[in-house]
Amino acid sequence: MNRTLNAGMRLRWIISLSVMAGTLLLSAILISSAYFSHREVLVQASEQMAHQMAGSLDSASTRLLHPLKSSLRLLTHDPLLRTATLEQRLQRLPVLAETLDANPMISAVYVGYADHDFLLLRKLRHPRFQQTLAAPVGSAWLLQSINKASRQWLFYSETLQLLEARDVPEYAFDPHQRDWYRQALSSDEPVLTPPYLFFTTAEVGVTLSVAGPERTVVGIDASVQDISVQLESLKPDSHYRMAVVTPQGQVVAWPDVQNMIRTEAQSVRLATLSELDAPELSELQRLAPAGGEMVHYLFDERDWYGIRMPLLAMNGEALELLVTVPSAELLAGARQQGIAMLYWSLLAALVMLLLGWWGSVRLARPLDQLADQVGALSRFDFRHRVSSRSMVYEVNMLARVLDRMASAIVHFQAISHTLARERELSQMLPTVASHLKASIEARECVIYLYDGDTHQLHLNTDVHTAGEQGVPQALDCPQASATAQTDAVRTMLGEQADEWLMTPLTGRETHPAGVMALRLAAGKWADATLDRFVAELSGSAAVAIETRQLVEAQKRLMEAIIRLLADAIDAKSPHTSGHCERVPELAQMLADAAVDSRQGPFADFAMSRAERYEFHLAAWLHDCGKITTPEHVLDKATKLDALYNRIHEVRTRFEVLWRDAEIEYLQGVIETGDEVLLRERKRQRQQQLQQDFEYVAHINMGGESLSDEAVAEIRRIGAQEWWRHFDNRPGLSHEELERMPEDDTTTLPVKETLLADRPEHYQPWNGARPPVEVGNPANSWGFDMQLPEAEWNLGELYNLTQRYGTLTPEERFTINNHIVQTIRMLNQLPWPENLKRVPDIAGNHHERMDGGGYPRRLSAADLGIPERIMALADVFEALTAADRPYKTAKPLSESLRIMALMARNGHLDPELFTLFLTSGIYLRYAERYLSPAQIDPVDQRQLLTLMTN
Repeated sequence: MNRTLNAGMRLRWIISLSVMAGTLLLSAILISSAYFSHREVLVQASEQMAHQMAGSLDSASTRLLHPLKSSLRLLTHDPLLRTATLEQRLQRLPVLAETLDANPMISAVYVGYADHDFLLLRKLRHPRFQQTLAAPVGSAWLLQSINKASRQWLFYSETLQLLEARDVPEYAFDPHQRDWYRQALSSDEPVLTPPYLFFTTAEVGVTLSVAGPERTVVGIDASVQDISVQLESLKPDSHYRMAVVTPQGQVVAWPDVQNMIRTEAQSVRLATLSELDAPELSELQRLAPAGGEMVHYLFDERDWYGIRMPLLAMNGEALELLVTVPSAELLAGARQQGIAMLYWSLLAALVMLLLGWWGSVRLARPLDQLADQVGALSRFDFRHRVSSRSMVYEVNMLARVLDRMASAIVHFQAISHTLARERELSQMLPTVASHLKASIEARECVIYLYDGDTHQLHLNTDVHTAGEQGVPQALDCPQASATAQTDAVRTMLGEQADEWLMTPLTGRETHPAGVMALRLAAGKWADATLDRFVAELSGSAAVAIETRQLVEAQKRLMEAIIRLLADAIDAKSPHTSGHCERVPELAQMLADAAVDSRQGPFADFAMSRAERYEFHLAAWLHDCGKITTPEHVLDKATKLDALYNRIHEVRTRFEVLWRDAEIEYLQGVIETGDEVLLRERKRQRQQQLQQDFEYVAHINMGGESLSDEAVAEIRRIGAQEWWRHFDNRPGLSHEELERMPEDDTTTLPVKETLLADRPEHYQPWNGARPPVEVGNPANSWGFDMQLPEAEWNLGELYNLTQRYGTLTPEERFTINNHIVQTIRMLNQLPWPENLKRVPDIAGNHHERMDGGGYPRRLSAADLGIPERIMALADVFEALTAADRPYKTAKPLSESLRIMALMARNGHLDPELFTLFLTSGIYLRYAERYLSPAQIDPVDQRQLLTLMTN
């Protein structure tokens, strides 16, 4: 189909070729007669030129070989041929070097001795050869020596200074096994080899050897590449193809010398005509006679003229000169003569041709431009405007229509992209309105959105051209129906309503999301096609609006639920009020500082909008598990706290002992009458009771660590006995009765100690062990925590003798278990893909950089920057908070000093703590949430030094 549409000839060619055809017909008749007469003259001249080139090449070969034979004969009389040792031969080294320097065509001179010794001197002219031999720097000569004593390569400088003598025991070479040695001994004249390619120097040359005295043979390798240079200089022009070859087709001379070389494995050789891409010369050698007659032949569908000339023979090897030229090039002169004869007629035809071409181009250029622009549209390239200026009215009209179509497609693409990608309605609707206005060339585009709470249409977008009046920001609309909304807009527009195209934004919901109105250009009225297009587009916009409103509503609902949960946790205990609100704000401040860093360890840290929202939710949910933590444990201010402070029970027992002392005193007075002694004993007893209670009450506060002496004193005080006269079972709940010992049937009254760890104080797990230990099959979250033996231990002595603070191990686990519950609760929620890390960010804020945290003992490598930020924010808020019952609010400097030590000891991230200090976040937070008394001077340099030392 495409091939059919593209068939036909361009208009400019039709016009131009019509003029050209008549001109060429006249020229052909005039040229043909002159051409045939001139062709015979050119063929004869070419044949004569080939004979002259063959004579020149023979003369060059003779001039090349004659001096080489003279140099070779002189060397046969040199004392070098009668030497027996390397030292004697080295004395003749200058003679050999002079021979090589005197004739640049000689690449090597060598001597083979009767005792199988061998001596060769080579001029190192080629860098490739020097690299292959690993020759020393500055080497100009290589002397290769083989004798009975050694096998050596000697490298010399240009002035024959020895640079290196290298033993080469693997250098195996016997001259007696070489053809040049054997053939020279059997001949009285110098022996000449056919031309071949030297492996060492990659030159085309021959070898000359001659016998000397005492069965010695002198040899010379000589280059004959000058024949190729001579051949190139003899070419009449670039169209001639010439070569000197052997009868077997090996090329001895070729204008491009380097292309003659062929490398195979470890050897090199001369190329053949077929390898040099000269099949027309191969065809000439096959067809032409060797007598030097010009032949006309057809090859590769072209006419050729060629000649085959014999050359000087070398060692019985006949060489041939092949010359060929395309017939078209040989007879070019004939064609030019014909053209010259018709000069004036062709000039006239050319003028006509130019005029025809100019007219056709003027007519066809706008069509070509229009075709190219429409082709771009077919390839979905709508970036460029379609424009064309032509003298033809229809062409201009077509260009305008196509330009409007391309513009509309571009705007529609932008609208589709905005509806699909833009998340904010405040950005999406103005962009859609702007592109819609431009696509239909409207004067104004207005979008109202319906608010069901206020029963009003609120102006969201008003895109208008300069000079247009704006519309009201809100319109009353008591009903949400499409008719009511459009009527409200029409009423507002009044008399101008006929100039507007209005359509409700109807999507998937029952009622429209609003109204879109377009003010059409002056003189333009809406039709059914435009109505349908705007209605379909408004439907897409309505669905996008509803989707974004739904997403925003769900997002607000989620945040409201999360804040409700955080507020419930803070409200659960008045002592932690505000913690779940302050930590997210501090964490966000620190995250913003890390993102804004342009250097240091956080230079590459960045957070996308989705990651920021994910971090925001995790910060608000970081302590959601505290909703499961009992308040009396979370707010435990004294050691004996257990829903209430049991110090009152202990004080009551002291009251009983106090009265026992009074009773003992009165009974003694009655029985013995020694009132003074008994009064003193009572006073001492009661004074001791006062001191003991004050000591127990002081220890109950848990403000200091207990020594062994303090523990012993508590046990001494607790060992005092008192009489209980009432049964301790009546009035107890069923659960409390289950914890009471079954064998407690002591007859009243019974003597009990002042402080005791009773069996009912110990509450085991009873099969409800939390899955936090490594190896627990139910532990699918990777928890690694140590579980206490019992769920609770309310023993009075056990609680009072805790070494540090007010919490027992069981209560400390209960508090730490809040983070376990946080992780378990959050992992049960179906988080979308962009919020998958909320459980980890929220649940890892009690982990440490050194792996000593809880609940999973993660190390720095397992914690991302958001988790480290949460850990630091949680610690700083806890240290500076003034609403904890178990501690006093610490000043700013002391809090930061503790955090510096925590960073040094692997608890917090040192780099994050450094950013926390240097960015001033701690001070901005303190000015907002800390009392003025807590904000004291901070020495940042001292804190940073403390952290690193």
